[in-house]
Amino acid sequence: MLYFTESDVRQLLPMAEAIGLMRAAFEKLASGEAINQPRRRLILPAGSVLHYMAGSDGKYFGAKLYSTHPQHGAHFFFLLFRAEDACPLAMFQANWLGQIRTGAVSGLATDLMARPDAAIVAILGSGFQARSQIEAMRVVRSVRSARVWSRSSEKREAFARETGADAVNTAEQAVRGADIVVTATSAREPVLEAAWIVPGAHINAVGSNQARRRELPAELIERANRIVVDSIEQARMESGDLLLAWGDRAWDDRVIELKDVVAGKAAARTDPAAITIFKSNGLAVEDVICAGFIYEKALESGSGRSMAALYS
Repeated sequence: MLYFTESDVRQLLPMAEAIGLMRAAFEKLASGEAINQPRRRLILPAGSVLHYMAGSDGKYFGAKLYSTHPQHGAHFFFLLFRAEDACPLAMFQANWLGQIRTGAVSGLATDLMARPDAAIVAILGSGFQARSQIEAMRVVRSVRSARVWSRSSEKREAFARETGADAVNTAEQAVRGADIVVTATSAREPVLEAAWIVPGAHINAVGSNQARRRELPAELIERANRIVVDSIEQARMESGDLLLAWGDRAWDDRVIELKDVVAGKAAARTDPAAITIFKSNGLAVEDVICAGFIYEKALESGSGRSMAALYS
């Protein structure tokens, strides 16, 4: 059984490759070859939470487990198994794994949904998820300029230095005129206004996966011409952006799954002036296909380390 550190994952999983893997994962979901089990949470009185989710891409299966505490951060792990015989294959430190695949699925959605000439990117948020988002946007589009805003001026200035984005003083400055808008924040309430969004823009909302949190206002949800989610089942549990906008109303006719766009069963964009939204919650099958790729690449290069060696 192999063990992969955060640096191993970062080295072995480049963003362009990860975006291709996301396409393959959603193709497999569309064909029925892949299986995804939504996230569950064990919430403790002390404020600690255990999050766990599982999936299979047909060849491999696995589970992602991570713990969080509001004052003490998060700890991510992923376990990979072989489907044919349930043999345990690898354990991963999975913070980078999650960041890369979250950026990659936004990259896939943007490639399918944003206008081909989209060139101005707005990033709201300057945390760990925001970095992989801007990297993915640059893979799928010829980005002419990128603007970043977050509540911390110090963090957004650091983000700008690291990524080459322009730090701006308000969310409105970042969003107005942007062809692609990414929200990657920890906000409980909307971080932008619908009036700031120009016709033809595409939005990736990735920051919230809890039913009582949202980054997008209800007005923007209503205004959007096309809303795509990674999983309707999981969105009904976690997409506060949609749940808080629509309540108990039926919304299947307004929302389609990314797998159907990838498979060509649904159009991602029907009008250059349409506003499109991808609401990402994060699926375990995304982790599985990335972990399987890393495992195979390590075997080819001989770069994996055994669990036994860690304790010898």
